[in-house]
Amino acid sequence: MAGLAESGSNPDVDLLYDINGLAKDAPHWFDRIMEYVGEYGLLLAMVLLVLWCWWSVRRRGAEDAASSVAALVWAPLAAGIAVLVNVPIRGFVERPRPFLQHQGLDVLVSGKTDYSFVSDHATITMAMGVGLFVANRKFGLVGIGLALLEGFCRVYMGVHYPTDVVGGFALGTAVALLLLPLAMALLTPLMKAVERSPRAGLLIRARGGSRVGRDAVLAGTREGAVGSEERDLAA
Repeated sequence: MAGLAESGSNPDVDLLYDINGLAKDAPHWFDRIMEYVGEYGLLLAMVLLVLWCWWSVRRRGAEDAASSVAALVWAPLAAGIAVLVNVPIRGFVERPRPFLQHQGLDVLVSGKTDYSFVSDHATITMAMGVGLFVANRKFGLVGIGLALLEGFCRVYMGVHYPTDVVGGFALGTAVALLLLPLAMALLTPLMKAVERSPRAGLLIRARGGSRVGRDAVLAGTREGAVGSEERDLAA
């Protein structure tokens, strides 16, 4: 399996040279930005996005807050499990890094000595993006967009083939979705138990939650009804 994509005449390698060739034409400062973004920045952005979504869910305090937080907890857990699943996959495929097989690549990150297939970065970001999508579609679409950008960066940096990235996307998605029913069955009761706690419950629902909105609807005020409709559309 080590000879995967060794030929320079296949689309995988051609696309590698096309995308990585952009780094040769870009200014040095832009390459340094892409190096940081592709290695650390997008992973950090994904974590911040999950925290932002959690804060939004907690502040809104809807009745399904516990299940939404359970899905958010599953997002990083799915990423961690996907990386562990990738360990035997990498050992079986044994695909060298592209810069070890092909000359003329502009490698932005040095010291990569492990195998190339599949990309851990692509796996982590896509697993978190898909997990985030389960909790909140708007935040999830942003997360999936960040994952796609991460995949582009890894090829741009010259450390992965395009198929390494596609494999990472597939692995992250598969783990996040296939194990989702089991994860939600375990995490949702746990989050509901946390929600019932006087202090820890603040991690699930802000004090007061959406009670004001519900009271206004019960009172029959026109303002309360409009506010409730707006919150439903934004959910």
